[in-house]
Amino acid sequence: MWPVSHTDEHTDEYAHEHDLAAMRRHYEFEGIAEDELAPGPHRQFARWFAEAAAGELHEPNAMVVSTADAAGRPSSRTVLLKGYDERGFVFFTNYGSRKAREIAANPHVSLLFPWYPLARQVVVTGTADRVDPLETAVYFRSRPYGSQIGAWASEQSAVAASRADLDAAYARMAARFPEGEPVPVPPHWGGFRVTARTVEFWQGRANRLHDRLRYVRTGGEGEGDSGWRVERLCP
Repeated sequence: MWPVSHTDEHTDEYAHEHDLAAMRRHYEFEGIAEDELAPGPHRQFARWFAEAAAGELHEPNAMVVSTADAAGRPSSRTVLLKGYDERGFVFFTNYGSRKAREIAANPHVSLLFPWYPLARQVVVTGTADRVDPLETAVYFRSRPYGSQIGAWASEQSAVAASRADLDAAYARMAARFPEGEPVPVPPHWGGFRVTARTVEFWQGRANRLHDRLRYVRTGGEGEGDSGWRVERLCP
């Protein structure tokens, strides 16, 4: 038997104080039925997003973006949704970041919107493509000055020697592009649009018998609400 170290004792004490097996919340929310859904997933998403925003959730546009490299090794991170319509869901990033490099090798992605206070989730699967540079420029101009400079200063996902190096890079970029003057879009920065193949709406219900209604694309892009079917998944 391995000797019990101080770390092991601390871990055992922590596990005792936090009984993960007993951690659960009983959902008492109303469910969703097929005949209550909007004709297409983007309209249904708009309904739920409006309710999430009205509920004053912290950053309702926060979503987990999951990608995988060419070998199938996955990675996930939280980013902010910055636009959506029937064409897809848009976010912006450094094109040299890990997520962007993985999308270049494997465009299949998943988006997860975790709206915990409403016991709701939306899960999107599809493919990601770069948005038009003009669309990127329009959004970039809407960002606060500090965020614009940060996009120039950070080599996203690269190893940084220290926080001081990051701060120094920011200072150099701020000197190069003084506040009050237009900041150009970095050539290494832009948006992705995720074109959905499936969109699942998950509503927590009592006894873990959750409602899971999934739109599946049956037609081509641009067919609007007519190009989808709805299926119910077991929880």
